[in-house]
Amino acid sequence: MKKKLAVLSMCSALSFSLFAGINEQPAKAEEASSYYLLTYKGSIPSDFETKIQLAGGTIERVIEEIGVVEARSSDPDFLSDIKKDKNVQAADEELSVYLEEELNPADGKPITSIPQDAPNYYDYQWDVKRITNDFKSHDINPGDHDTVVGVIDTGLDFNHPDLKANADLAGSKTFVPGTTDAWDQNGHGTHVAGSIAANGKVLGVGPELKVRAYRVFGAAGGAQQSWITDAIVAAANDGVEVINMSIGGWRWMAHNLDEKGDSASMVAYHRAVQYATQKGVTVVVSAGNDSRNLNSLHDMQSYWKERYGLDIKGPSRVVPAQLPGVVTVSSSNQWSTDSIAFYSNYGSVIDVAGPGGDNGPVYDGLFRQDPKGDYLNKRDFLYRTLSTWPTYLPNNSLTPNLNGYALLHGTSMAAPKVAGIAAVIKAEHPEYSPAQVQAVLRKTAEDFGKRGQDPLYGAGEANIYNALTE
Repeated sequence: MKKKLAVLSMCSALSFSLFAGINEQPAKAEEASSYYLLTYKGSIPSDFETKIQLAGGTIERVIEEIGVVEARSSDPDFLSDIKKDKNVQAADEELSVYLEEELNPADGKPITSIPQDAPNYYDYQWDVKRITNDFKSHDINPGDHDTVVGVIDTGLDFNHPDLKANADLAGSKTFVPGTTDAWDQNGHGTHVAGSIAANGKVLGVGPELKVRAYRVFGAAGGAQQSWITDAIVAAANDGVEVINMSIGGWRWMAHNLDEKGDSASMVAYHRAVQYATQKGVTVVVSAGNDSRNLNSLHDMQSYWKERYGLDIKGPSRVVPAQLPGVVTVSSSNQWSTDSIAFYSNYGSVIDVAGPGGDNGPVYDGLFRQDPKGDYLNKRDFLYRTLSTWPTYLPNNSLTPNLNGYALLHGTSMAAPKVAGIAAVIKAEHPEYSPAQVQAVLRKTAEDFGKRGQDPLYGAGEANIYNALTE
């Protein structure tokens, strides 16, 4: 069955704007069409299109492998009518999410001490150096082009000098309606990819790995749930070994349980990850950047209420961090083996940590005393992580003198380090299943924090040198 891409228009229905940090209200049905996510029981029935049309909808996207359909309708009764179909397990208005603004940007005090004309920037890569034992793991196994990491993100700069040899332009895809390619118009995806497979002035965890882009975000726009779900399934069908999703956090799927159980979005996400895992794909995700305990429902609900005005009742989960089967990554920092980055979410769901950087120990101490205080002038940006940035975009505001490189921090920067480690493990042991890869990640992690498994670091900070030598 051919998959149909939607034409991007106004998206109503629980659209969480992360740029503005507000809850956008659903558009009135008579003013604009709404998008809906439908999950079917088992396979999609042969008459699904007829029933959707009778309910006043049109089909926008079909993900046949996992029984998921995206539909569009301006009929206010569409959702209630389509739920009468006994073949439909769950149906909801589709969620759309936007990339976060840069976490603690430069605010007029950028870093200018890193020279553009330096032969390399290895000295600034404390993060990759630490988990590779000063790049010594590269001498054992730097990865190979048979081992592919699918980066579900904003796309890639395929011509970046540090990525060009390892970036799979031909195999990359976009799932954003109205776009025709997977070139990065934001920067986030290129930074993530560099942590995995850069090979130039900066080095990734596996400098010979192949990275392939699955673009689900526009330049400044959002991603609908079906785009991300479709990308996961497509990457699995393409035979990638690892998927990295540096996306998610507290704003994702707040309303993820309905009166009968899982919402359509949660069913779709769960099925997509399960599908990928069954095809041998290790799925690595970020824990989110809100300093919250993922074990505490009260913490979740009070935070949503205070920060976004969302009055969430009953069970709720953060995705993809709390999905079964994924590797969930918290963010460690340069200066401590006892305290994760101030912004990182944590809890029993954490499998391992990855170095995602922060603002240094002075800022951290002040923030933990009073998270609402103003300590921006106490930040040290060199504690963040340096990686690739699109050469054709304006230079990042934090490093205005560097073309093609940027300092960022977040669990978005932590997850790709672990994805790179998982991919090199897979390159070393192609026969390993996702469960075996995850077991090696945990077994060979550096045991930071409390001894053994703990809610901050999980099993510890992932380390590829240990994985290749133990």
